[in-house]
Amino acid sequence: MQSSPVTKYRPFPPVNLPDRQWPNRVIDRAPQWCSVDLRDGNQALPQPMNIEEKLELFALLVKIGFKEIEVGFPSASQIEFDFCRRLIDENRIPADVTIQILCQCREELIVRSLEALRGAKNVIFHLYNSTSPKQRAYVFGASKADIVGIAVTAISWLKQHGRALIEAGTRLRLEYSPESFTSTELEFALEICEAVTDAWQPTVTDKIILNLPATVEYATPNVHADQIEWMCRHLTRRDATIVSLHTHNDRGTGVAATELSLLAGADRVEGTLFGNGERTGNLDLVIVALNLYTQGVHPGLDFSDINQIREAYERCTRLDVHVRHPYAGELVFTAFSGSHQDAIKKSMPHQQPGRPWDVLYIPIDPADIGRSYKAIIRINSQSGKGGVAYVLENEFGYQLPKLMHREIGRIINDLADAMGTELQSSEIHDVFVREYLDPREPLRLDHCQSTERDGQVTCEAKITYRGQPLAIKGQGNGPIDAFSRALAAAGVPAFELLSYSEHSLGRGADTSAISYIQIKDSRGHTFFGAGTNTSIELASLKALVSAINRALK
Repeated sequence: MQSSPVTKYRPFPPVNLPDRQWPNRVIDRAPQWCSVDLRDGNQALPQPMNIEEKLELFALLVKIGFKEIEVGFPSASQIEFDFCRRLIDENRIPADVTIQILCQCREELIVRSLEALRGAKNVIFHLYNSTSPKQRAYVFGASKADIVGIAVTAISWLKQHGRALIEAGTRLRLEYSPESFTSTELEFALEICEAVTDAWQPTVTDKIILNLPATVEYATPNVHADQIEWMCRHLTRRDATIVSLHTHNDRGTGVAATELSLLAGADRVEGTLFGNGERTGNLDLVIVALNLYTQGVHPGLDFSDINQIREAYERCTRLDVHVRHPYAGELVFTAFSGSHQDAIKKSMPHQQPGRPWDVLYIPIDPADIGRSYKAIIRINSQSGKGGVAYVLENEFGYQLPKLMHREIGRIINDLADAMGTELQSSEIHDVFVREYLDPREPLRLDHCQSTERDGQVTCEAKITYRGQPLAIKGQGNGPIDAFSRALAAAGVPAFELLSYSEHSLGRGADTSAISYIQIKDSRGHTFFGAGTNTSIELASLKALVSAINRALK
């Protein structure tokens, strides 16, 4: 970092709006919602969703209650085009749901997008082009007039080529985004939005959507609210315009910027479930919707089973919802502080049916979103990997590697599901011991001795492998490497060592060591093992034997 004073960066200029009204307002109704999970969210995934995963996520969004869903960029790739067609051809779009597609201001892309939409009942055609000074100078080398011309020409192409779609029965609406709105001069943002509106000719009953995106978040949330209020005041066809928000989270304040901009007059919000998106992410629709709910405003979206929504999201996107995510995180309704636990427990008896929720430290009744409050973590089939790891660490001292959490969590959850009951912490410990520390089949380490000379370690061991006692010997750059080579020479299936960690257990004279080792077998499957002993070296070798036994099992 640059030492003070910082000259490398400049503060974002404020908006001259001395009579701003938004600070005195409250949000008393839900905005129009539009999910962009299937387009903006999907493009930010390390591994984009395939069509089947997109279909599952689309069905989830419909179930939650979204009436506007951006389904893709059909002119950008075949998979995007095909997904759009499947939604239409297989009648997967409910009559009250509008699909939205994104398109650049180019004639051939507009034509291709309209082909993807053939047969759809309700469509929002989302056109955009970049408008900020740096985009004009660095990327396009274009003047303001050039940028306005790009947008207006695109509107004429859409009207021309979209006529057949409208005549066939499709309700075609326009959304326009001046990309990088927040870093565009307000006067120019207004100029291009007015030019687009003039070209489209919306009415009070058939409004245009002007989406004013914080494509990159540069300023504090109050500045964004000022920008939105300024635009709402100056639009000449405000009654024929839906002002839409699309905030990103580069400063970590996307939710705040959206909420303040709703106070400033915006009508509509675009975002994704749990905030997935480019860089630090899009607006988190779950947080904004449930924030409204805690203020007595129903969002019009159904998050009454947040666990199921989270699981489906994680399955489709291969992303994890953070354990501290507001409302949906595994641990957000679990108090670890003793004083917090006590205050919550003392609040609970004061709650009366029909009276406002008023429990200390918990701003929403977990039951409203299908969750429950646990003062002490208990484990059942719905528990997360973090809860299992917490019990093993805090009650028994096992500091499991983070990558091991999912493995042991799955084992415990499968058992709880099979038993149909809650597991006590002692039962969790018993499962860990049986699964990782006790198994001695098909491989058992009976004796081991290692010596080091000239940087090479020689390991001599006695093992029992598939019932046959063997004496083995190997050399390597350390005890684990030498033991691994000795096992390979004895015919134990090959494996790759992926990770190793260890820590002490207990204190004083009773201190022992526990090691954790992760291996990958020839099929590419990974397994953890654990071993304990007063000798850290022997604990490590026992952990390796544990991992191999689990792989062979």
